[in-house]
Amino acid sequence: MKKMVLSLSLIGLFITGCIMSNAPVTGRTQLILVDETQEKALGLNEAESILKNATLSSDKILSDKIVNIGRRIVAVSDDAKQYEWNFYLLEDESVNAFALPGGKVFFYTGILKFMESDDEIATVMGHEIAHVLAHHGAERMSQQMLSNVGAQVLSSALKIPAEYESLYNTAYGVASNVGVILPFSRKHESEADTIGIYLMHKAGYNPSEAVKFWQKMAAASKSAQPEFLSTHPSDERRIKDIEAYIKTLK
Repeated sequence: MKKMVLSLSLIGLFITGCIMSNAPVTGRTQLILVDETQEKALGLNEAESILKNATLSSDKILSDKIVNIGRRIVAVSDDAKQYEWNFYLLEDESVNAFALPGGKVFFYTGILKFMESDDEIATVMGHEIAHVLAHHGAERMSQQMLSNVGAQVLSSALKIPAEYESLYNTAYGVASNVGVILPFSRKHESEADTIGIYLMHKAGYNPSEAVKFWQKMAAASKSAQPEFLSTHPSDERRIKDIEAYIKTLK
């Protein structure tokens, strides 16, 4: 009983401190339990750690291109003005790019090999900037916090014997990850596509090039992992959704 009371108290504290917000462009309602100051601090600390261990590209032309495209896109978003943006090109053959809370965006030189134009760079840049503007990192952390509290509450309600708690925690973790965390991650990826396409279009880039880029990514992909176990939507769904959204742009 004490365990149940403690868990319910934790939920009460979470609800009291939560922030209901709306994602830009899509207007989707979000539950954020992480303070924005904390979110920015986490992003800054992680960025500093990455820069200590990574190698910045020595190609000034490409590095400047990344910075200029990033600045051009954030310039069209009022939501972006609250952040101190930095754009980095890292010397790494990985086909990847990512953004951290607070406006720290990283591109790997490996992904540029698949990009034939500034519009294609803007496709990925808009997508990564969108993750920051929509507070996807904070929302994922919030979901995990609620998931952890939910495990405690359910364990107490079911009166799980102490000798079976470890097995229960493992089963609960798998169920919540597949049923909640990953679907929200796929939703975040799709939402970042939408917001990113909107931003690149508003910044004067050609959104049709986004379809071309993701088609190349689909052709290069060697992953056969089922979509329901993936953090990203399927290539086919992503491309269809992007094509449909582009038709709505004016």
